[in-house]
Amino acid sequence: MTRSLLFVPGDSGRKFDHAAASDADALILDLEDSVAPDQKPAARAQVRAMLERGAPGKQLWVRINALDGGDALADLAAAMPAAPYGIVLPKCAGREDMRQLAHYLDAFEAAAGAVPGSTRILAIVTETAQSLFGLHDYRDATPRLWGLSWGGEDLAADVGALRNRDAGRYTEPFRLARSLCLMAAAAAGVRAIDTVCVDLDAPEALADEAREAYRDGFVGKMAIHPRHIGAINAALSPDEGQLQWARAVIAAFAAHPGAGTLRLDGKMIDRPHLRLARRLLGED
Repeated sequence: MTRSLLFVPGDSGRKFDHAAASDADALILDLEDSVAPDQKPAARAQVRAMLERGAPGKQLWVRINALDGGDALADLAAAMPAAPYGIVLPKCAGREDMRQLAHYLDAFEAAAGAVPGSTRILAIVTETAQSLFGLHDYRDATPRLWGLSWGGEDLAADVGALRNRDAGRYTEPFRLARSLCLMAAAAAGVRAIDTVCVDLDAPEALADEAREAYRDGFVGKMAIHPRHIGAINAALSPDEGQLQWARAVIAAFAAHPGAGTLRLDGKMIDRPHLRLARRLLGED
């Protein structure tokens, strides 16, 4: 289960050590926004070293620079020999960007002698206005697609918004992007990962975001500070009542395998409830 994905600046070995000791399920070693342009070559070497050192029990992802710039191939050349769990693709404009990255990964895996197709892709798919119009088309783009996430900061700049939040909540244009990302992930049959909470000193805002994300169907959430991990992991884990319900649903359908609908605790359940139950128990 990947509930929490913590960004780590690619040029900071100290922050990597701190992140590796956290309870995050995954670390995203960042070569994009957190690294100044003149520091990217040095950061690539540091990210390679981080990958080689590893962080026991954690997935190690690398966020490369956008494909339409001049840094993405150099980022991949540095990271891929150390076999990251996956690549985070920022500013993904649509299906063709994902397919282009998949072709690059084919080549880098072959050069490194890695298992073909072993590197996953987590795409951030709402960072430009144009990208919102391609969200319907990610299904079967590549078997590497692991999940979709969204972002509000770059999108705000792209549309010219003065801010993307009001009273601690995203405004409607950005809630639209969030909702479309969730639906796009469901349509593609992959994980929906919620964006970061940028309020570092507002634990109540983080908790609200994480609970809302889990309620709506997101299975993970990104973070930019280790202090956010505990709240994310708690909010995106089923509680005991939900687990008991899930076990009861699975048991009911196991006892009546041919049934389409059943009665459980005075309520009707059907096959979509069975799918939800399996997901809560980590079986789907």
